[in-house]
Amino acid sequence: MSHVSKLRKKLNSPPLGSALLRKLCAERICGGGTVEKKQSMAVPGRRNGMNDDEEDLDDHALFEEEGLVEDYTDTPPHLRDLSAAAQVGDVNALRLALDNLTGSIDEPVEDGDTALHLTCLYGHLACVQLLLERGANIEAKDEDGAIPLHDACAGGFTEIVQLLLNRANNAEHIKIMLESVDSEGDTPLHHAARGEHVDVIRLLLSNGASSTKENLYGKTPADLPDQNTDARSLLHAAVHAMPC
Repeated sequence: MSHVSKLRKKLNSPPLGSALLRKLCAERICGGGTVEKKQSMAVPGRRNGMNDDEEDLDDHALFEEEGLVEDYTDTPPHLRDLSAAAQVGDVNALRLALDNLTGSIDEPVEDGDTALHLTCLYGHLACVQLLLERGANIEAKDEDGAIPLHDACAGGFTEIVQLLLNRANNAEHIKIMLESVDSEGDTPLHHAARGEHVDVIRLLLSNGASSTKENLYGKTPADLPDQNTDARSLLHAAVHAMPC
């Protein structure tokens, strides 16, 4: 449930939102359909006569029906301030929470996510910087095996992706991060490709990310963007540029 579990939290939040969630549902829930059917279902157009709020409620009902909506109450009491500050991006509150923290900075605060996972997921650059300064582990894994880089790539947060790569102390460390896979076999590049985040895709490719690695569904990053998008063109160009 890795992608849907996290992205459903951002159902009404850019740059992700319901279209990407529907694409994920098409990939995973509709496993019995053809590739063509899945592609046609991936990002439906806005329905006539329905405003944004009505469509969001309709989307929420879809995910609730599929068992993808949960009540998030698993944050330990001593980590609630840390979790709240990380999610809203309040760097001063985060600093205070870290100053008063009695546990580990890498302790999961929600759904297996560390504070660094959450700040990367929600795109809070200043909070990511603070957590890294305080020693947060850039290779910490959530309950689905994803590292913070997966989350930053899924959200298309180029500056955070660059910051995480810069934090790696050598080329081998960067390689390990780029090849890291979650429970569905997705690398950070898969996440960036699915969101069609061209700048992040370009950054990952320039650092040696593989455009041909398959996930557990047999999909390479180049398979994930919609047809006739810049992201798909960029990834296919990377595939064809590889030596035979």
